[in-house]
Amino acid sequence: MADGALPALPPVRELAVADAAALDALLAGEETPFILRGLVSDWPLVRAARQGDRAVRAYLADRARALDFTVSMAGPDIGGRLFYDEAMGVNFRMGKGRLPDIFAGFDKADGLPADQVPTVYLGSVDVHQFFDGVAQDNGLDLGARQPLLSLWIGNATRIAAHNDFPDNLACVVAGRRRFTLFPPDQFANLYLGPIDITPAGRPISMVDGAAPDFAAHPAFREALAHAQVADLEPGDALFIPSLWYHQVEGLARFNILMNYWWRDTPRYLGQPNNALHHAIMAIRDLPDHERAVWRAIFDHYVFSGGADARAHVPAHGQGVLAPLDAQSAARMHQFLLRSLSQ
Repeated sequence: MADGALPALPPVRELAVADAAALDALLAGEETPFILRGLVSDWPLVRAARQGDRAVRAYLADRARALDFTVSMAGPDIGGRLFYDEAMGVNFRMGKGRLPDIFAGFDKADGLPADQVPTVYLGSVDVHQFFDGVAQDNGLDLGARQPLLSLWIGNATRIAAHNDFPDNLACVVAGRRRFTLFPPDQFANLYLGPIDITPAGRPISMVDGAAPDFAAHPAFREALAHAQVADLEPGDALFIPSLWYHQVEGLARFNILMNYWWRDTPRYLGQPNNALHHAIMAIRDLPDHERAVWRAIFDHYVFSGGADARAHVPAHGQGVLAPLDAQSAARMHQFLLRSLSQ
């Protein structure tokens, strides 16, 4: 493979479901990505998209609440790649506006050559907060799950590989989307950037997925050896399990995706990424021999599941050594707030 050349990647497997119960079972039992073709093809949003970009924009604009939407914007020169600039800031600017006004800009860009279209991207728009009726009219029965429902709207954009903590069911509404997926254990081969300075809240791969520099990022070849690709049309859905890395490309001039995020563990258990930040602050820069001790302690109390750490303690006195419930998690939360404020 020549430097910068990309191999042909195997496609993500395709499955089928007959009803909501089958979908529920599939989402509960699968740990690797899969595509469900046509899962949401009967959504009014998808039907509007089949009539054209302006029709689906009108559908959303008519149902948008009178709120300011956050939008990322950049010139045509970035080629749709929302990323860092040379100073490790971001290469786009943020703005706010009402959705009909933002969509008027898309209308204006319809007549421009592709290489003159500015990059415009609305990410993670909370559907319940910003729209009336959209969630109700374009929904999926996900059983007992209580997902977050978000819209992602933009022209031809490229989002670097990153992962999310919740499980994700991504449904293409308009345009075309390509997902390149990497298993969670490939994180080191993706050359992730800083965890505290990110374009959208999650660490992203520093590799240009469209034109990798294998001299600078040689281990990315190994990541590609484990990668899969999913090309999605309107109505198709992709299940991305928690912690799987995914690079996302909007391939059409106008693209909309609606996704469901949920976690199978209670929300009171908190975010593991917060623990990572705290561990970097408190442990990473300790002397080697102290880090080794803390690694063993973390294995004993955390990564083992903690059974041995509590086995010799009476059940009524185990405190946070016992499996957490809402009350003990709340007490730990308050303890952490107090300790971090000292």
